[in-house]
Amino acid sequence: MANQNQRAVVLLSGGMDSCVCAALAARDSQAAAVHVSYGQRTEERERRSFFQICDRLGIHDRLAVRNEVFRAIGGSALTDPNIAVPESAAIGHEIPITYVPFRNAHLLAVAVSWAEVLGAGRVYIGAVEQDSSGYPDCRPAYYEAFNRVVKAGTKQGQIEVVTPLIALRKSEIVRLGLELGAPFDLTWSCYSREDFACGVCDSCVLRLRAFREAGAEDPIAYAQTAGSM
Repeated sequence: MANQNQRAVVLLSGGMDSCVCAALAARDSQAAAVHVSYGQRTEERERRSFFQICDRLGIHDRLAVRNEVFRAIGGSALTDPNIAVPESAAIGHEIPITYVPFRNAHLLAVAVSWAEVLGAGRVYIGAVEQDSSGYPDCRPAYYEAFNRVVKAGTKQGQIEVVTPLIALRKSEIVRLGLELGAPFDLTWSCYSREDFACGVCDSCVLRLRAFREAGAEDPIAYAQTAGSM
C-alpha cells in the first residue's frame, strides 16, 4: 500500500520499463506522473499510453509537457524525419542513431523541478543499463552524477533520483511487471509506428525477446512483417 505521506514523481514515457517503474512508484508512494513529448516519431501514441497507464494505476496528479529542443537540433532517428529508424539487425556496437542527445537530462530536469514544487522526495525513472541499446544516459554513473547536481541545485537538496530497474534484464522487468499487475497492454515501445508496433526496430526486438525469455505473451499488436521473427 502506498505511503500517503511520501510523495514521488515518476517519469512515464508510456513504454514497458517506465510503466513498471510507475507501478512501483504507485505502490510505494503517493505518485505523480510526468510525460515529456519531444518531437519523437511516436509522440501521439506514447502520450495516449501515458494517460491510459495513469488511469489504470490510479495516478491522478499528471503533468504532460512538450520540449521542442530535440526536434530543432536533430541528430537522432527518433526526432529527425530525414534519418531512418534502423532495424535492430543493422545496429552494431556503437551508440545507435536512435540515441537522442542528452535526452534524459532534459526529462529529469522537468521531473525534479516539479518534485520541488510538490514537495516530493523522489523522482523515479525506468532507466535500464543491461539489455539497453547502449545509451550513455542509462548508466548508473550518470545517475550518481545527476543526483549530485540535484543536491547542489535545489532548495533543500533532498530530492533523490532513483532507478529501481537499472540492473535488471528486460525479461526480469517483464516478470516484475506481471507481479505488480503493470498494464503492459497499454504500453508502447516501438520507435517508428503508431498503429501497430513494427517488430523490427531495436526497441521492439528487445521487448519481444524479453517477453519470450520471461515465458509470457506480449499483449500489444505487431505488424505482420514481425510475424517471421
